[in-house]
Amino acid sequence: MLNVLSAVLVLGLLGALFGALLAVASKIFEVKKDPREEAVLSKLAGANCGGCGYPGCAGCAAAIVAGDAPVTACAPAGADAAAAIAEIMGQTATVGEREVAFVRCNGGTAAVKRFEYVGVQDCTAAEKVAAGPLDCAWGCLGFGSCVKACQFGAMSIGANGVAVVDEDKCTDCMACAAACPRKLIVSVPVSKKVRVLCLNQEKGKAAMTVCENSCIGCGLCERECKKDAIHVVDGIASIDYAKCINCKLCTKVCPRDAITPAATPEEKEKYKEVKKKAAEAKKKAAEVAAAKSGKPAAAKK
Repeated sequence: MLNVLSAVLVLGLLGALFGALLAVASKIFEVKKDPREEAVLSKLAGANCGGCGYPGCAGCAAAIVAGDAPVTACAPAGADAAAAIAEIMGQTATVGEREVAFVRCNGGTAAVKRFEYVGVQDCTAAEKVAAGPLDCAWGCLGFGSCVKACQFGAMSIGANGVAVVDEDKCTDCMACAAACPRKLIVSVPVSKKVRVLCLNQEKGKAAMTVCENSCIGCGLCERECKKDAIHVVDGIASIDYAKCINCKLCTKVCPRDAITPAATPEEKEKYKEVKKKAAEAKKKAAEVAAAKSGKPAAAKK
């Protein structure tokens, strides 16, 4: 009995000693945490989506406090949270228009397949099998890696087999973009509805061969834009949203309907008639002016 009591006493003393040592060690080696981290963390979305590029919301909060990330780093938290975080950090939040994710592809069932993929339903996995099942190297594979990555239910696979974004639910965290192996998802201002639905950089016949809906780099949109807001760069139409006014003229001349919102055949025909009448009126005005001046009208180049 005495031996048992002695053992219990010794163990108790050792436990107390080690506990005291751990308490002292915790104070000596304590990592001081900036109290602002908890305040910033409380303003973040709490989704741990990773869209900010840091390991979860705690990592994002630490980066903001350390000055490694801007106060607007957490897109899902929104403008109000960014303003609150800026106040905590003694800064001013510069918040512009809300942006949303956009998938630059309209291929899907319109894209030509090289083979039928039957493996793991994941875009990255499919991409690793002979560079993917599509002839178009820029086409959406449609296996939903972006859908799985989205923590807000904003991504889905559309009826044509291409990923689509629910803009009402999208927080622009861009976790979907990070998950897309073909880098088809970009961030665009929500008010700018004119968008290019393709990233295929091949021109003409090469682009047409792999997809019925591909941009062919013809440049008609570029020539039609009155605001110099769209240009063909590296074989693909690209929009400068600082200049775009949503006039949709580019959509009316695109022969491939590669720019959304796609114009109907009736809209395109009506626009052709308007342009024809405008050209005729311009020609007539030139003839009248030439007649008054006594000089022949300048020939159209």
